[in-house]
Order: sequence, then C-alpha cells, then structure tokens
Amino acid sequence: MYGSSPAPQVLARGSGQQLLVAAGDPEIAELLATTLELAGYRMALADSGAEVVRRFAERRFDLVVIDAELPGLDDLARGGRFKPAYRPPVLLLADCDSLARLVPELGAGERDCVTKPFRIAEVLARVKVLLRDRGDGGRWGSVLDHADLVLDDGTCRARRDGRTLDLTPAEYRLLRHLLVNAHKVLSKEQISRYVWGEFRGDNAIEQLVSRLRRKVDRDGSALIHTRRGFGYWLGEPSGDV
Repeated sequence: MYGSSPAPQVLARGSGQQLLVAAGDPEIAELLATTLELAGYRMALADSGAEVVRRFAERRFDLVVIDAELPGLDDLARGGRFKPAYRPPVLLLADCDSLARLVPELGAGERDCVTKPFRIAEVLARVKVLLRDRGDGGRWGSVLDHADLVLDDGTCRARRDGRTLDLTPAEYRLLRHLLVNAHKVLSKEQISRYVWGEFRGDNAIEQLVSRLRRKVDRDGSALIHTRRGFGYWLGEPSGDV
C-alpha cells in the first residue's frame, strides 16, 4: 500500500536529528522508522497519544511524524493536559483538511502534510524541508500574500479576494512555491522536486499547474503565467520576467 522504494539521491540525508514517529498501525510505523533511520535520523516510536506524552518527557525531538489516525490523538488535545516546553516541526500523514485535528501544542510551529497512502520519497522530502532553515523567504506557519491572494500555513488554506480555494496538498505546495518566489520563473524540475520530492515527467507538472490555475484565476485577473521553454511564475502581468 505504501511506496517503499529508496529515496532518490537528490534528497539530503539526515545528520542524526531525533525524530518521533507516532503511528498506531505497526506496518506504517515500521516502514517509516526503518526508512528514516537508514536516511540518517535517530528514531523513537509512539503508538498512542499517551505514548507521545511519555516520549516527550524522555527526550527532545527535532521533528514529529504523526499519523492523523493515531489512537488517543483527539483525547490528547483536550483539556490542555499536554504542554511540552518546546514545539518541534510536525509532518502529518493525512489529508490537509485533518490539520485542525492535530494537537495544538504540537502544531503551533512549522508543519506540513503528506496524503495517505503516502510515498516514501515524498515523506523524506517533506522531512528535509521542515528540518532545514528555510531560505525561501517564508517559513511554515506564516501568512503569505500577493495582491488579493493570501496563503495561511497555519490552516493550510489559501484565499483569493476572500474566496477560499479548494486545493489539494500538491496544489497547495505548488501555489506556496510560486508565491514565495513571486515574479521568478521556476522550472518544471524545480517545481516537481519541491512538490513531490522527485522529478516527474509525463506532463505531471503541466496538469498540476492547469488545475491550480483554474482555481486561482477563475474569478480574477491571471496571476499564474507560463514562460514557454522555461517554466512558470506568479505575479501581475506588469511584473513579467
């Protein structure tokens, strides 16, 4: 069910960072822990919300990978019982709409999501992005905007002129990458590696951009543009590069 192919060599290895994988499904937990450990991370596991609390009492984690279907996750969020002294980045395995269910104390910092059934290459790419110091001008957890377009990492949602855009996780990441790099042309390979953690051919990028463009530019002026032979960029036509 879950892609178990090794990560592409373009993905940077870990350097001993402490990661917690919180998943009730033993198959998911073993796959993630084994792959992340082979990629150079130090691992700990939790199979319930109560176990997450115990693990946080034992050590400090650099990042938490958490399954939105973790037993006890909802109970953990109630009553303010769980108040860790630090807030690590969180990678949620779920649909982006499930972010609101995540423990608030865990999700207050940088966070991202990967849809299930997930691909290991994408999990590794998302872990890499969350752990590194972001050099793209916008950290996860921030609000980004351009003209009447607003993207809120805190809720993993985007709006244009007050209208909420119904985006998939891949569309959201593409829009974010374009928005952070407004007026810069991004190649198909740059976009593909950011969105999926690997290069995808067979018109995958063209189809993704087309779907996003229909949602973003539906009721307003065009913000997403193509520079033939080079790639795509976001901005008003007057800012054409």
